[in-house]
Amino acid sequence: MNIFTIIAVTAALLTAALLVYALLILPTQWLKVERIRFHAGIGIKALQLSDLHVERMRIPPARIRRVLTEEKPDYLFVTGDFTKLPAQLPRLGRYLAVIRDSAIPAYAVLGNHDYQQPKVRRLIRFIELYGIRVLRNESVDFPRFQLVGIDDLSSGKSNPALAFSGTTPNKPTVVITHDPNIVLKLNRPFGYLMAGHLHGRQLNVPLFFRFRPMGPLPARGIYKGLHTTNNGAYYISKGLGQTAFNARFLVRSEVTIHEL
Repeated sequence: MNIFTIIAVTAALLTAALLVYALLILPTQWLKVERIRFHAGIGIKALQLSDLHVERMRIPPARIRRVLTEEKPDYLFVTGDFTKLPAQLPRLGRYLAVIRDSAIPAYAVLGNHDYQQPKVRRLIRFIELYGIRVLRNESVDFPRFQLVGIDDLSSGKSNPALAFSGTTPNKPTVVITHDPNIVLKLNRPFGYLMAGHLHGRQLNVPLFFRFRPMGPLPARGIYKGLHTTNNGAYYISKGLGQTAFNARFLVRSEVTIHEL
């Protein structure tokens, strides 16, 4: 093999490596702050974090801290999938400490990966040690709105009737949940709903959800962004971490600012 062949092969390998990094790795590290303005008549600014999957998360805690410092939201909502691995709790703690140190009122729901933990209650206690209240089919009343936390649909844990049981019909309602497919099962109005679970299709290629079915919404082509039903508006976050493969294609990790 002569020197020109070696140079050509080396250049080809470097180009391939750069393409792999640019197309599959960079989107997991290049955080996007999505901004949604929806006239819910509440007058709050909420930050949504979703699908941390800390075992496959390339966004450092310091980057989340910077967003919280710059944006100064009124509330912080985490829409599930912290981690499925008990060994990852120390790493999860570094992210939860950022939320605790911000002193922003924080609420969360669990996702399907969280229910793969052998001891879910241990995970809940761990999260709540950092001042984040985990809502499991229950509600919290605030002066301007009521917050409803519906447990994970895909894990068979959701109970919307129980979650709404303590709410007032005429007061603005914000719902947090993990699996957005729950909107097809809700039979009562809500002001605004935040979910995650679908990762914005993570590997953004045609027919992705045909090979990996994730419910009726993605089967209809609904897997990210703001949408409406007869009962209310809902937003699907593209999430922070990854599942299955620690890569994204044509979709960046995100945190979301909701002005309601």
